[in-house]
Amino acid sequence: MLRKRLIGVVTVRNGWAVQSFGYRRYLPLGRPECLVENLDRWGADEILVQVIDRSAGDRVPDFDLLSRLGRLGLETPLIYGGGVASADHAVRAIQSGADRVTVDQALHRAPDEVRRMSARLGAQALIAAVPVRFADSVLRHDYLTRRCLPFGDGVPALIAERAVSELMLIDWQNEGGLTGFEPERLGELPCPDVPLILFGGFTDPAVTRRFLEQPAVAAVAVGNPFAYREHAYQTYKRAVASAALRPPMHAGPTPVEGS
Repeated sequence: MLRKRLIGVVTVRNGWAVQSFGYRRYLPLGRPECLVENLDRWGADEILVQVIDRSAGDRVPDFDLLSRLGRLGLETPLIYGGGVASADHAVRAIQSGADRVTVDQALHRAPDEVRRMSARLGAQALIAAVPVRFADSVLRHDYLTRRCLPFGDGVPALIAERAVSELMLIDWQNEGGLTGFEPERLGELPCPDVPLILFGGFTDPAVTRRFLEQPAVAAVAVGNPFAYREHAYQTYKRAVASAALRPPMHAGPTPVEGS
């Protein structure tokens, strides 16, 4: 059986790792390198570093941060997201230490540039990241205009062309809380044949387990719950208790009754 992944997320704003609540309120956590090193040491399946003030601020990727992360000697695959708007950005991000990149605004504003990224790096290096809300239909949230818009056919076209390898759906409204996604509504997406990564509000391991049971879901990404406690990743993974996941690489501490 092909194992699914539990991705550890480090959110970066103004150069610092932060705990984020709906991308509206933030609590400082410290240097991103420290959180990334923890996730690597705990045996995370994958690490996503999302620099949220790059795409929203229409700025280039944080190559300095990527270079610092590249020098850590990580054993865990690293995904970088934030400001990847051109093929040159994507190539440089990979050269600086990322294994894969997420693409957001370029999906809608410059789809041909995404095709160029794919031609140079291969679709396996690209993840389409789309903040969404399930209302009467599936709506995408545009960070620049702060509007919810129809999902459109741009992303489904890139997926149909195999220009990207996976689609990351972001529950931007409930990020930092409890997800509003419902498993049965994933079938409403206009691109049914793509592996999904779900992110935003997966604070409850039992909810994560329900979504991992969905055939279309390849991974769930979790951020805030891993920020404060030693071995938080292994503890969460054990609590998910899904045969679809690889077992924790390190056993971690034994949970204390009533804690």
